[in-house]
Amino acid sequence: SFCRPFTRFGLFRIGGRSTAIKLKSGDVWVLASTPLTDDTKAAIDRLGPVKYVVGADSVHHLFLAEFHRAYPEARLLSVEEAVEKKRHENLKWHGYWSDSDQEPSFGFEDEIKSWPVHGLLSYFSGFKNKDVAFFHSASKTLVTADLIFNLPATEQYSQSWFGSSLPLLGKFQGLSPYAMSHQHFAKHLGIDAEAMRRDAKTVASWDFHRIIPCHGDVIEDNGNRAWRAAYKLYLD
Repeated sequence: SFCRPFTRFGLFRIGGRSTAIKLKSGDVWVLASTPLTDDTKAAIDRLGPVKYVVGADSVHHLFLAEFHRAYPEARLLSVEEAVEKKRHENLKWHGYWSDSDQEPSFGFEDEIKSWPVHGLLSYFSGFKNKDVAFFHSASKTLVTADLIFNLPATEQYSQSWFGSSLPLLGKFQGLSPYAMSHQHFAKHLGIDAEAMRRDAKTVASWDFHRIIPCHGDVIEDNGNRAWRAAYKLYLD
């Protein structure tokens, strides 16, 4: 994964992360959520040819255009709301997830689950940002954008001259899966409780140990337990 400092609204130091996965074919799948710096591009190119560039929800679209310019042959994917926001940028979209089509097939689903085959629904239609959760079964890893935060973003600010914490916003900076604040955060961003319960339970049924979030530190162990803690209000 590729980490960068990122401050939301000039106040919240939540960090940012893009994630690249090398598929069995040798092609590379990228969740693009940070600037494509020279170092990041070099690291991605060492993995192999990029076949998929993915925006994971309606707000993680800021850097899709530069990834698209760098990898014009890659399949560009996101959710419908992000596609609408970028409609004036002349991007060539291969497809998108939407409320009306929650199970499109793009070719990577045998390795990175994102459709409701055997209960593997991961498009959160009831979540405000319309997130897609991705399950890489070989590494038992869940990759998410805004569904899970694990703050403070220590790793993402490790090379910065200022730290990841902000004392006046202590509760927000402690937005980790086991904190009560995360339970209320997930509840607040849910716009359809029934759909949220369905999709939170589906992800909870997956056999993952690690979670790679866009914001905050990677959760290396007990990822499924962390998910269940964060979505306790939907799972109980």
